[in-house]
Amino acid sequence: NVPPPYWAFAWVGGQALARYLLDNPKLVRSRRVLDLGSGSGLSAIAAMKAGAASVLACDIDTLALAAIGLNAVANATTIDTTADDLLGEDPPNTFDVILVGDLFYERELASRVLKFIEAAPDSALILVGDPQRNYFPRGRFEVAAEYQVPVARELEDVDLKKTTVWRGSKVH
Repeated sequence: NVPPPYWAFAWVGGQALARYLLDNPKLVRSRRVLDLGSGSGLSAIAAMKAGAASVLACDIDTLALAAIGLNAVANATTIDTTADDLLGEDPPNTFDVILVGDLFYERELASRVLKFIEAAPDSALILVGDPQRNYFPRGRFEVAAEYQVPVARELEDVDLKKTTVWRGSKVH
């Protein structure tokens, strides 16, 4: 009996980020979006539904990319995907918005994500969905919105989890 992969869940940060994008479509409308650690593509799909010009969903798990493709079709959207580990590179300057959903749960990953964000072009809008996991960089983003997200008890040990969408242009 193999447990489902980490990306097969709609984690609270991604759910909050998706809701925020759908509620605030002007943030992504006609813009090029990068969704880091996209998982099943929830935030990427929300960005496209909100009118993004394009979305590149990035996840190093090729099964996650297959799920993104299926979920995009099921939601009548088109999403480009990559399995490239973009966190090991300088961020491309081809994106207007960078989405980060629930990626601050491990020290090394959090460090790599923060380094990537810090190297992003000054003009990039950074949107982070995170309930302040252990390695969330407190004090580095501004609160954009807060949500009470229903969750499975197996994932979070609660029925509702307070989750924040954080906003910042280039983080310093």
